Amino acid sequence: MIQPVAVIGAGPFGLSTAAHLRARGIPVRTFGEPMVSWREHMPEGMLLKSTPAASTIDAPQPGHRLADYCDAAGIPRLVTDEDLIPVETFIAYGQWFQERLVPGVEQVRVVSVDRRAAWGFDLKLDSGEQFTACAVVVATGLSHFAHLPAELAAAVPDGPTPTGPVSHSSQHSGLSRFAGRELIVVGAGQSALESAVLAAEAGARVRVVARSAPGFGGPPWEQPRLRPESPFGRAWSLYAISYHAQLYRFLPPQVRHSLVRRVLGPLGAWWLRDRFEGKVDVSRVRAITGAGVEGGRPVLTVETPGGRTKELSADHVLAATGYRVDLAALGFLGHGLRARLAVSRGTPRLGAGYRSSVPGLYFTGLPAAASYGPVMRFVCGTEFASPRLVKHLAAAHAS
Repeated sequence: MIQPVAVIGAGPFGLSTAAHLRARGIPVRTFGEPMVSWREHMPEGMLLKSTPAASTIDAPQPGHRLADYCDAAGIPRLVTDEDLIPVETFIAYGQWFQERLVPGVEQVRVVSVDRRAAWGFDLKLDSGEQFTACAVVVATGLSHFAHLPAELAAAVPDGPTPTGPVSHSSQHSGLSRFAGRELIVVGAGQSALESAVLAAEAGARVRVVARSAPGFGGPPWEQPRLRPESPFGRAWSLYAISYHAQLYRFLPPQVRHSLVRRVLGPLGAWWLRDRFEGKVDVSRVRAITGAGVEGGRPVLTVETPGGRTKELSADHVLAATGYRVDLAALGFLGHGLRARLAVSRGTPRLGAGYRSSVPGLYFTGLPAAASYGPVMRFVCGTEFASPRLVKHLAAAHAS
């Protein structure tokens, strides 16, 4: 009996990988709730920062682009850099993609994955089923990796919660709960700035706390014309990370990790500037040095750019502080399996075809960014990752 490939995760990277495996006739079982991170961890009313070109899930056959979904749904096509994508539209697109190309996604949780003594992997599901897979693809997306800086974590020893004094931006599917309340948003990236805008538009009094003044990208019509195009804009560097990501893993580790943080780093979308400026207060700080709770209200101790110490308080602190890959957070990977993985700063060190140091175990999406570059943080990274991963896996499967 041929054992299937297990794909853990049903977001864009998991669905794209499973679609390519199915197209090659390789048995595959896909686990997870389709597009759950987008549906439950992104705020209502959000618009994607990514352009339509950067928001298509790669498929093994034509007819499954974002624009194709728009045609099928009878809504205006989203194709140009000036077309804004509501998160609700993108979620519906992902579900449409799944229904057409990856039917039978199993909405159960993988409890554990362990390496077999001879070959393959033993998996346990929360349904009680146990089975053997010939290979495993980890495509869990942002799940498990929400990052809360230690200074903020000190205020919530039991962890951030949506209803407590401090939460992470990924814990909110809507921000109307803050209407009439004071809210501090920590961060300067798109998540922080858009969360601040959505909360302010819902009636909250919002202050953004960040180390630098919020910045916004230029509109599409101001893009330089004499540079190569990429899904992220016109620049040689963006072209390189988009279409030559296979070379990225040969850079020195410190360079790779630095570029993942800096390239396409904290910056608001061009269309957000008018909704932000004059509507949201900003406090620039050198650092947040501590956090606590007084009378039920969170209080941040900050160092100002001038070196003074001051306190800022609100009804709630929303940490839009991003995500940080740490394999220790993937509790379903057995301890023995994690111990065999070659890692670099908590991320898996991947070779050609997105393979890890454990034969048959692959990573795609955000966990692959330290090996294949910033493109792995975006949906368009599926175009580079999925065909290469599946080609490598198919060759190993055949042998």
